[in-house]
Amino acid sequence: MEKIAQASEVLASAIAQGRRVYLFGSGHSVIPVLDVFPRYGSFVGFFPLYDPRLMWFNVVGPGGARELLWLERHEGYAEVFLQSYPLEAGDCMIVFSHGGRNAAPIEVALAAKKKGLTVITVSSLANMRSGSATHSTGKQLPDAADIAFDNCVPPEDALVDVGWLERVAAGSTVAAVSIAMALVAETGARLASRGIRPPTFVSPNVNGVGKDHNEKVFESFTQALFRHQR
Repeated sequence: MEKIAQASEVLASAIAQGRRVYLFGSGHSVIPVLDVFPRYGSFVGFFPLYDPRLMWFNVVGPGGARELLWLERHEGYAEVFLQSYPLEAGDCMIVFSHGGRNAAPIEVALAAKKKGLTVITVSSLANMRSGSATHSTGKQLPDAADIAFDNCVPPEDALVDVGWLERVAAGSTVAAVSIAMALVAETGARLASRGIRPPTFVSPNVNGVGKDHNEKVFESFTQALFRHQR
């Protein structure tokens, strides 16, 4: 909770000042990014970074897992990917990666750090301790962080021993989404305590919500997105 409070204070301050909180993950680590915004209960200020080349939509073939795994491990692509986004000092970057050794998340974190963003990472610190870095900088993901969260999941990710050499049922996604939602909750609470109410994506099942409420949220997000474009 100490780190949740520390990180959320940084995020709330950034959003209160009209800055951006970017989120990035590749492979299965894109799931917490997808779950933050647009998601019922989240709000404008969070800006997810998606690249279909760093996500999979098939097991094999175009959009397949093997292709994605190859790309996210090779250096140089993330820098090209980030050219489409106006990263600016005062913004924040949250990077999710269970292993924390692949090139894509490390390079996103390093690029953000270089531009003056506050970098928050979510990864397995046990995995960091279990082996050496594979990136040419000698860094693993937490090395690029101002605030590094431990997902408390073992390096192999899979958790359940059914008597095979291979364990089954991975835990890092549940952990990452839990941390992400804790950050959303605490950031929202801190904004509310300051009297700040960003446009919030809400379920239409909530009584009293106008029919055009979420359309206004999207309009606000779009305006914020293009306001910083150069």
